[in-house]
Amino acid sequence: MEALGIDIGGSGIKGAPVDIVKGELTRERLRIPTPVPAAPKAVAAVVAQIVEHFGWAGPVGVTFPGVVVDGITRTAANVDQSWIGEDARALFAKVTGMPVTVLNDADAAGLAEMEVGAGRGRNGVVLMLTFGTGIGSALFVDGHLVPNTELGHLEIRGKDAEKRASDHAREDHELSWDKWAGRVEEYLQRVEALFSPSLIIIGGGVSKKSEKFLPKVEVRTPVVPATLQNEAGIVGAAMAAAKL
Repeated sequence: MEALGIDIGGSGIKGAPVDIVKGELTRERLRIPTPVPAAPKAVAAVVAQIVEHFGWAGPVGVTFPGVVVDGITRTAANVDQSWIGEDARALFAKVTGMPVTVLNDADAAGLAEMEVGAGRGRNGVVLMLTFGTGIGSALFVDGHLVPNTELGHLEIRGKDAEKRASDHAREDHELSWDKWAGRVEEYLQRVEALFSPSLIIIGGGVSKKSEKFLPKVEVRTPVVPATLQNEAGIVGAAMAAAKL
Protein backbone atom coordinates (compact mmCIF):
# COMPACT_ATOMS: atom_id res chain seq x y z
CA MET A 1 0.00 0.00 0.00
CA GLU A 2 1.13 3.51 -0.80
CA ALA A 3 0.40 6.86 0.83
CA LEU A 4 1.78 10.33 0.21
CA GLY A 5 3.96 11.82 2.93
CA ILE A 6 4.73 15.54 3.15
CA ASP A 7 7.22 16.89 5.68
CA ILE A 8 7.00 20.61 6.52
CA GLY A 9 10.28 22.00 7.83
CA GLY A 10 11.59 25.41 8.70
CA SER A 11 13.63 25.63 5.50
CA GLY A 12 12.01 23.16 3.11
CA ILE A 13 8.80 21.23 2.43
CA LYS A 14 9.44 17.72 1.10
CA GLY A 15 7.10 15.04 -0.16
CA ALA A 16 6.93 11.68 -1.93
CA PRO A 17 4.72 8.60 -2.24
CA VAL A 18 5.80 5.86 0.17
CA ASP A 19 5.52 2.09 0.28
CA ILE A 20 4.36 1.96 3.89
CA VAL A 21 5.24 -1.73 4.36
CA LYS A 22 8.86 -1.33 3.31
CA GLY A 23 9.14 2.28 4.52
CA GLU A 24 10.63 3.32 1.19
CA LEU A 25 9.97 6.22 -1.15
CA THR A 26 8.51 4.93 -4.42
CA ARG A 27 9.34 8.07 -6.41
CA GLU A 28 12.02 10.73 -6.13
CA ARG A 29 11.03 13.24 -3.49
CA LEU A 30 10.11 16.80 -4.35
CA ARG A 31 11.53 19.57 -2.16
CA ILE A 32 10.27 23.15 -2.27
CA PRO A 33 11.69 25.94 -0.08
CA THR A 34 9.43 26.89 2.81
CA PRO A 35 7.68 30.20 2.05
CA VAL A 36 8.77 33.32 3.93
CA PRO A 37 6.79 34.12 5.94
CA ALA A 38 5.63 30.53 6.52
CA ALA A 39 1.97 31.48 7.00
CA PRO A 40 -0.85 28.93 6.65
CA LYS A 41 -2.13 29.87 3.18
CA ALA A 42 1.37 30.02 1.69
CA VAL A 43 2.39 26.67 3.18
CA ALA A 44 -0.91 25.09 2.15
CA ALA A 45 -0.27 26.20 -1.45
CA VAL A 46 3.05 24.31 -1.41
CA VAL A 47 1.36 21.21 0.04
CA ALA A 48 -1.20 21.38 -2.79
CA GLN A 49 1.62 21.80 -5.32
CA ILE A 50 3.33 18.62 -4.07
CA VAL A 51 0.08 16.65 -4.26
CA GLU A 52 -0.48 17.92 -7.81
CA HIS A 53 3.13 17.17 -8.83
CA PHE A 54 2.64 13.48 -8.05
CA GLY A 55 -0.88 13.38 -9.49
CA TRP A 56 -1.86 11.96 -6.14
CA ALA A 57 -5.35 10.71 -5.30
CA GLY A 58 -5.53 9.06 -1.89
CA PRO A 59 -4.56 9.57 1.74
CA VAL A 60 -2.03 12.29 2.53
CA GLY A 61 0.02 12.63 5.71
CA VAL A 62 1.50 16.02 6.58
CA THR A 63 3.97 16.78 9.34
CA PHE A 64 4.13 20.09 11.17
CA PRO A 65 7.02 21.54 13.23
CA GLY A 66 5.00 22.07 16.40
CA VAL A 67 2.33 20.62 18.66
CA VAL A 68 -0.67 19.17 16.77
CA VAL A 69 -3.82 18.11 18.66
CA ASP A 70 -6.74 16.68 16.65
CA GLY A 71 -5.47 18.42 13.53
CA ILE A 72 -5.16 21.82 15.25
CA THR A 73 -1.68 23.37 15.39
CA ARG A 74 -1.04 24.65 18.92
CA THR A 75 2.52 25.99 18.69
CA ALA A 76 4.70 27.47 15.94
CA ALA A 77 8.31 27.76 17.03
CA ASN A 78 9.93 27.78 13.58
CA VAL A 79 7.07 28.90 11.33
CA ASP A 80 4.75 31.92 11.32
CA GLN A 81 2.91 32.56 14.58
CA SER A 82 -0.41 32.71 12.71
CA TRP A 83 -0.37 28.89 12.75
CA ILE A 84 -1.32 28.86 16.43
CA GLY A 85 -4.93 27.68 16.63
CA GLU A 86 -5.15 26.88 12.90
CA ASP A 87 -7.19 23.84 11.81
CA ALA A 88 -4.37 22.49 9.67
CA ARG A 89 -6.13 19.24 8.83
CA ALA A 90 -9.15 21.09 7.41
CA LEU A 91 -6.91 23.57 5.57
CA PHE A 92 -4.82 20.90 3.85
CA ALA A 93 -7.87 18.77 3.06
CA LYS A 94 -9.52 21.79 1.41
CA VAL A 95 -6.57 22.71 -0.82
CA THR A 96 -5.77 19.12 -1.83
CA GLY A 97 -9.26 17.61 -1.97
CA MET A 98 -7.83 14.53 -0.23
CA PRO A 99 -8.24 12.91 3.19
CA VAL A 100 -5.41 14.34 5.31
CA THR A 101 -3.86 13.55 8.66
CA VAL A 102 -1.52 16.04 10.38
CA LEU A 103 1.00 15.23 13.09
CA ASN A 104 4.11 16.63 14.72
CA ASP A 105 7.19 16.27 12.49
CA ALA A 106 9.41 14.53 15.03
CA ASP A 107 6.57 12.20 16.01
CA ALA A 108 6.26 11.20 12.35
CA ALA A 109 9.99 10.56 12.05
CA GLY A 110 9.91 8.53 15.23
CA LEU A 111 6.99 6.41 14.03
CA ALA A 112 8.95 5.51 10.90
CA GLU A 113 12.11 4.65 12.82
CA MET A 114 10.17 2.49 15.29
CA GLU A 115 8.39 0.68 12.47
CA VAL A 116 11.18 0.02 9.97
CA GLY A 117 14.30 1.78 11.28
CA ALA A 118 16.68 1.97 14.21
CA GLY A 119 13.97 1.52 16.85
CA ARG A 120 12.31 -1.53 15.33
CA GLY A 121 11.57 -4.18 17.97
CA ARG A 122 12.88 -2.02 20.82
CA ASN A 123 10.89 -1.96 24.05
CA GLY A 124 11.35 0.32 27.03
CA VAL A 125 11.80 4.06 26.59
CA VAL A 126 13.10 5.10 23.17
CA LEU A 127 13.75 8.75 22.34
CA MET A 128 13.98 10.09 18.79
CA LEU A 129 15.59 13.53 18.46
CA THR A 130 15.69 15.42 15.17
CA PHE A 131 18.35 18.10 14.74
CA GLY A 132 17.51 20.65 12.06
CA THR A 133 16.10 24.18 12.19
CA GLY A 134 15.18 23.30 15.79
CA ILE A 135 15.27 20.13 17.87
CA GLY A 136 12.25 17.88 17.61
CA SER A 137 11.51 14.96 19.91
CA ALA A 138 9.43 11.78 19.82
CA LEU A 139 9.08 9.65 22.96
CA PHE A 140 8.07 5.98 22.84
CA VAL A 141 7.26 3.64 25.72
CA ASP A 142 7.19 -0.03 24.72
CA GLY A 143 6.59 1.04 21.13
CA HIS A 144 3.73 3.43 21.96
CA LEU A 145 4.11 7.11 21.07
CA VAL A 146 3.69 9.80 23.72
CA PRO A 147 2.70 12.57 21.28
CA ASN A 148 3.81 16.19 21.14
CA THR A 149 6.79 16.18 23.48
CA GLU A 150 8.69 19.43 22.95
CA LEU A 151 12.07 18.54 24.42
CA GLY A 152 13.92 20.93 22.14
CA HIS A 153 12.57 23.68 24.38
CA LEU A 154 14.18 22.40 27.57
CA GLU A 155 16.17 25.24 29.08
CA ILE A 156 19.95 24.88 29.06
CA ARG A 157 22.17 27.75 30.22
CA GLY A 158 19.19 30.10 30.19
CA LYS A 159 18.15 29.36 26.59
CA ASP A 160 15.98 26.90 24.71
CA ALA A 161 18.15 23.88 24.01
CA GLU A 162 17.49 24.19 20.27
CA LYS A 163 18.94 27.72 20.26
CA ARG A 164 22.26 26.19 21.37
CA ALA A 165 22.33 22.67 19.96
CA SER A 166 20.24 22.50 16.78
CA ASP A 167 21.93 22.03 13.42
CA HIS A 168 20.80 25.56 12.56
CA ALA A 169 22.65 26.85 15.65
CA ARG A 170 25.78 24.98 14.51
CA GLU A 171 25.66 26.70 11.13
CA ASP A 172 24.54 30.08 12.44
CA HIS A 173 27.34 30.28 15.02
CA GLU A 174 29.87 28.64 12.67
CA LEU A 175 30.66 25.97 15.27
CA SER A 176 33.21 23.27 14.56
CA TRP A 177 31.93 19.69 14.75
CA ASP A 178 33.88 19.25 18.00
CA LYS A 179 32.35 22.35 19.58
CA TRP A 180 28.85 21.42 18.46
CA ALA A 181 29.27 17.83 19.67
CA GLY A 182 29.93 19.26 23.13
CA ARG A 183 26.62 21.11 23.03
CA VAL A 184 24.79 18.03 21.79
CA GLU A 185 26.37 15.98 24.56
CA GLU A 186 25.24 18.48 27.20
CA TYR A 187 21.72 18.34 25.82
CA LEU A 188 21.62 14.54 25.63
CA GLN A 189 22.84 14.30 29.22
CA ARG A 190 19.88 16.45 30.27
CA VAL A 191 17.24 14.36 28.51
CA GLU A 192 18.99 11.18 29.65
CA ALA A 193 18.72 12.33 33.26
CA LEU A 194 15.02 13.10 32.83
CA PHE A 195 13.85 10.03 30.92
CA SER A 196 16.45 7.24 31.33
CA PRO A 197 15.92 5.98 27.76
CA SER A 198 17.20 2.62 26.59
CA LEU A 199 18.00 4.08 23.15
CA ILE A 200 18.38 7.54 21.60
CA ILE A 201 17.95 7.88 17.83
CA ILE A 202 19.39 10.98 16.13
CA GLY A 203 17.47 12.16 13.08
CA GLY A 204 17.13 15.22 10.90
CA GLY A 205 19.36 16.24 8.02
CA VAL A 206 22.49 16.09 10.17
CA SER A 207 21.99 12.34 10.73
CA LYS A 208 23.69 11.62 7.40
CA LYS A 209 26.82 13.27 8.82
CA SER A 210 26.69 11.38 12.12
CA GLU A 211 30.29 10.20 11.81
CA LYS A 212 31.42 13.82 12.21
CA PHE A 213 29.94 14.27 15.70
CA LEU A 214 28.41 11.14 17.29
CA PRO A 215 31.78 9.52 18.10
CA LYS A 216 32.61 12.67 20.09
CA VAL A 217 29.39 12.47 22.19
CA GLU A 218 29.66 10.56 25.46
CA VAL A 219 26.49 9.56 27.32
CA ARG A 220 25.41 6.37 29.10
CA THR A 221 22.58 5.61 26.67
CA PRO A 222 23.30 3.99 23.29
CA VAL A 223 22.96 6.69 20.61
CA VAL A 224 22.47 5.75 16.95
CA PRO A 225 21.71 7.68 13.74
CA ALA A 226 18.29 7.32 12.16
CA THR A 227 18.21 4.54 9.57
CA LEU A 228 15.91 6.58 7.31
CA GLN A 229 17.91 9.76 7.92
CA ASN A 230 16.09 12.84 6.63
CA GLU A 231 13.38 10.81 4.88
CA ALA A 232 11.96 9.55 8.18
CA GLY A 233 9.42 12.40 8.41
CA ILE A 234 8.03 11.69 4.93
CA VAL A 235 7.79 7.96 5.65
CA GLY A 236 6.16 8.47 9.06
CA ALA A 237 3.65 10.94 7.64
CA ALA A 238 2.66 8.41 4.99
CA MET A 239 2.33 5.66 7.60
CA ALA A 240 0.02 7.88 9.66
CA ALA A 241 -2.02 8.72 6.55
CA ALA A 242 -2.43 5.03 5.68
CA LYS A 243 -4.34 4.53 8.94
CA LEU A 244 -7.06 6.79 7.53
